[in-house]
Amino acid sequence: METIVAIPDYRQAGAPLVFTEAAARKVHELIQEEGNPELKLRVYITGGGCSGFQYGFTFDDTRAEDDFALDREGVTLLVDPLSLQYLTGAEIDYTESLSGSQFVIRNPNAKTTCGCGSSFST
Repeated sequence: METIVAIPDYRQAGAPLVFTEAAARKVHELIQEEGNPELKLRVYITGGGCSGFQYGFTFDDTRAEDDFALDREGVTLLVDPLSLQYLTGAEIDYTESLSGSQFVIRNPNAKTTCGCGSSFST
């Protein structure tokens, strides 16, 4: 007997997360500074940090076949399928305040977060 495992196709999932206009504008600005219009922002989850998982951000000039991609303001956000499981429903934003500026992930899946805001547990 053959067992079939259903794997969700995140490429067809619509927009399971929010990439705000402020975040897209800042990423666009950073890409222009790098001088490579092919760059895309990759958001990912790794094990580690004081709460179990950490958010990561990097620029990538290639898109994997199974990446979820979201385009906004001329910028592409990439998330691999494993990370997307932890980011579904999240909002990726950029904020500026008197205490500084930073990318922020508001993740409804995070049960606890650490003080730095870059580590969480589910």
